[in-house]
Amino acid sequence: MTETHHPAEGGFRSGFVAIAGPPNVGKSTLLNRMLGEKISITSRKAQTTRNRILGVVHRPGAQLIFIDTPGIHQTEKILNVRMVEAALSSLGDVEAVLFLIDAAQPDPPSERMAVAALEKLRTPVMLAVNKIDLVPKPRILQIIDEWRHRADFRAIVPISARHGDGLTPLLDALVAELPQGPPYFPEDAVTDMPERFIAAEMIREKVFRFTGQEIPYSVAVTIEAFDESRSDLIRIHAAIHVERDSQKGIIIGKKGAMLKTIGEAARKEIERMVGTQVFLKLFVRVQKNWSRDGRALRKFGY
Repeated sequence: MTETHHPAEGGFRSGFVAIAGPPNVGKSTLLNRMLGEKISITSRKAQTTRNRILGVVHRPGAQLIFIDTPGIHQTEKILNVRMVEAALSSLGDVEAVLFLIDAAQPDPPSERMAVAALEKLRTPVMLAVNKIDLVPKPRILQIIDEWRHRADFRAIVPISARHGDGLTPLLDALVAELPQGPPYFPEDAVTDMPERFIAAEMIREKVFRFTGQEIPYSVAVTIEAFDESRSDLIRIHAAIHVERDSQKGIIIGKKGAMLKTIGEAARKEIERMVGTQVFLKLFVRVQKNWSRDGRALRKFGY
């Protein structure tokens, strides 16, 4: 069952929507699907998203500006504390909150923490029940019924971010909560993030993808050079920061094979984003315990 509002009649509507929820429920996948373009990185590892990513969705008569937030969870690590603070701080500055849960893999502790944060808000909250493609229909109806009693949701919409199912009623429900007003961004804008930031995120994603469980979250990427002086080629130098020499060895790999694999995959994705050839040079640097160092966290933008 889908509970939605129909978009209200009237003038143009625009506003900000925060995508919130526990880690690894598909927030970044959903944002990329709604945009039709990849700006937020994804991986099977929880807490892939560290910064607030802004994406702009254009609809007839409306513009929705989505903020993809890090997963809300209990943590004591300084890096993760900063990430959760970033997620919670964005919830009070928007017109609506889109709260996402995973129908296939519930996470009760993180869900309770997230619901507690939502209860303090006066902002309208929509619930999207994601990954319905992995769950039998009777179970989906049961989940919707359970969540209807947990919080005061303006709409509950079952979706599959991976396949795009349910996105039209979800966007309709969100547009209905936006105030009337002019668009914030031009029609061709999909994000306010600079290309060099997205390039760094794409490199970090490939590190996660190709190193599997061997490399923990203590990886950061900084862009040292982003040279656009030629119209047919962008030269990018990027540093991959790790905390231990053993991690450096894993990322470089035997005779540099792993670093080459990461670089080639990242370069192809960056080329699709910028629409021209890219020369990508990667370095790996060890910075001991940077994820516990406040100064290093500021340097890397967290």
